[in-house]
Amino acid sequence: MNAASPSSASALTAESVAEAKRAHWRLAWLSTVDHKRIGILYLLFALLFFVIGGLEALFIRLQLAVPNNTLVSPDAFNALFTMHGTTMIFLVAMPALFGFANYFVPLMIGAHDMAFPRLNALSVWLVPFGGALLHFSIFVGVPDMGWFAYTPLSERPYSPSLGVDYWLIALIVLGIGSVATAINLIVTVLTVRAPGMTLRRLPLFVWINFVNSFIVIFALPVLNAGLVMLLMDRQLGTSFFMEREGGSSILWQHIFWSFGHPEVYILALPAFGIISEVIPVFSRKPIFGYEFVAVSSVAIALLSFGVWAHHMFTVGMGRGPDTFFAIASMLIAIPTGVKVLNWSATMFKGSVKLTVPMLYAIAFVVQFTLGGLSGVTHASPALDWQTKNSYYLVAHFHYVAVGGIVFAILAAIHYWFPKMSGRMLSERLGKWTFWCMVLGFNGTFAIQHILGFLGMGRRVYTYPDFEHWGWMNFVSTIGACLMAVAALLLVWNLLRSFFRGAPAGTNPWNAWTLEWATTSPPPVHNFDALPPIHSRRPLWDYANPDRPDPRVGGDALTVPNRANTSSWSLIASEAAFFGTLLLVFLYFNLEPRPGPNAKDSLDLATTAVFSVCLFASSFTLWRAEAAERAGRRGGLVGWLALTIALGAVFLVGQALEYRELYHGGVTLTANLFASSFYLLTGFHGFHVLGGLVALLIVFGLLVTGDYRNRPSPLVAVGLYWHFVDVVWVLVLAVVYVLPRFL
Repeated sequence: MNAASPSSASALTAESVAEAKRAHWRLAWLSTVDHKRIGILYLLFALLFFVIGGLEALFIRLQLAVPNNTLVSPDAFNALFTMHGTTMIFLVAMPALFGFANYFVPLMIGAHDMAFPRLNALSVWLVPFGGALLHFSIFVGVPDMGWFAYTPLSERPYSPSLGVDYWLIALIVLGIGSVATAINLIVTVLTVRAPGMTLRRLPLFVWINFVNSFIVIFALPVLNAGLVMLLMDRQLGTSFFMEREGGSSILWQHIFWSFGHPEVYILALPAFGIISEVIPVFSRKPIFGYEFVAVSSVAIALLSFGVWAHHMFTVGMGRGPDTFFAIASMLIAIPTGVKVLNWSATMFKGSVKLTVPMLYAIAFVVQFTLGGLSGVTHASPALDWQTKNSYYLVAHFHYVAVGGIVFAILAAIHYWFPKMSGRMLSERLGKWTFWCMVLGFNGTFAIQHILGFLGMGRRVYTYPDFEHWGWMNFVSTIGACLMAVAALLLVWNLLRSFFRGAPAGTNPWNAWTLEWATTSPPPVHNFDALPPIHSRRPLWDYANPDRPDPRVGGDALTVPNRANTSSWSLIASEAAFFGTLLLVFLYFNLEPRPGPNAKDSLDLATTAVFSVCLFASSFTLWRAEAAERAGRRGGLVGWLALTIALGAVFLVGQALEYRELYHGGVTLTANLFASSFYLLTGFHGFHVLGGLVALLIVFGLLVTGDYRNRPSPLVAVGLYWHFVDVVWVLVLAVVYVLPRFL
């Protein structure tokens, strides 16, 4: 047999390597845990759903282009604006902003990846899964109850199609993914920063996303609690939101808007972070008042949870609540206004370069300010009554959501595309896109303020030929078509530049944060070396050693334990969820209702017995942790096994209680006491089961010997277990003890 020549062997080897690389590339994007690829996946999913949501918006505007139009039916119109709102908020804006955070937060803090890469991968794939669930509804009846799903319209008697149920499940899935991403961002910022990157030196984009993640972990669980309750109404026959059966449709509004208004800032704060990076770079100045921007972000996060009911002034809550929420809604404008002053002062007397990212940033400042000013009018109950259900509100919302948030995303795309791709976007095409977008956006929505003042109601599929309504709506539709042209130009610019754009180099904008210290695009490990970090502009200091920025604080880092930090973040999220369920139980049971009740149906003595087992399990777990610290393996195994046994006894006791209640006629649908009881105690039992699974995994690792080869997870799992026990203390007090004194 003839031996192959060296040249042919080399050729075969090269071909084999190339084929292996191609095969790897095809799978790499599906299995990746690299934060940069995950960030790009977020952005690609957002782009896909942006096309879908944009087409839905275009059909809405075409239907409203002329009076008495019949392009789409009333039901189709309702479905269009339901899907458009849901898609743009949950499948476009949030994934896009999470995409930029995923890609650039680790780079900006000098980290090699996110704290939990596999959790990051799970989070991103929940986006297309949730999107698929949402759009599967086209086969079973598209939801048409509005993206806010007001009850009782969204209840089965009024919206019988399964599409509403798919809508609910999709939002639960997307909410879980969002909370997971937020926890990952919190832990990443706190635990994997580069040496010298103290919290006081964080880039504002990182700091604001860090603050924003806390809003996510507190707001999304509230929505998920409401979604679960509505799903139970529709599928299991409960009546949480059915007035005629004792429920409360207003309760749904409180739950939804307790999420809904923080959601505005979940989208707006990362946009503020983007603008706070772009404006200083193209003004050639450090941002004016870094501390004010940072602190005002915290103020917005805190105040965002106290303004939800300004969405409900027309409900008739009474003078006291109206006054409180009016004042709170006006107060939140102050820290937002502080940021506008900071951005304006940064540009003042700066060497402003009108690049495409800077043009979008300037447009953002102007348009978001206009949207904020029109929003302040909704803080007045009297004005809100006049404009709440008019096109004035549609205009206000879109000046915030599109004129603000979407324009910030466009600024980010043009600013960071060179780093992500290694290619520059075309400035010429970018400016054409910008002007089409600015003219189209303002043409679409500015005139809607006037339409609202003229009395045109929102959420109507057509309108009579009243004076001025026809031509104003036609102008608005032309503006929407111009925005569609801008979107096509943007996609063309992205595709053309990705393949044929000019090479970007490492730092094409002469920027100052760490993402510009590595190659474009960055390698898998992000950095070969990092510059010294003593200020908020490390690349400026490195390039200008003779005139560096003043040192900010000391260099020492305080880095908490990664696993414990993630547990505390998860506990915060779960506290919001259980807090909502506890308040719901109190809402329905503070006053006696016909049928079963806590005082007559629940056996406190029996419950106390298996409750003692659960409380004792916290003690035994604490002893297990002490044995682990002391290196006593036998004690660790014994105390951990006893903890698991006590938790199992509690679950058995709860199951026996459920059986007795069921045989006594206290079924899930018996009345609102029964529904709220099973909702609260059932989810607690589910969390106990989850804690037992985690403890069994730790026990299995300990017994098999694999435990010694990895950091101990016991304390982190223990924090969660102790939290579950604390929740049961509250449940026992609220459900079993309190009703006996009412």
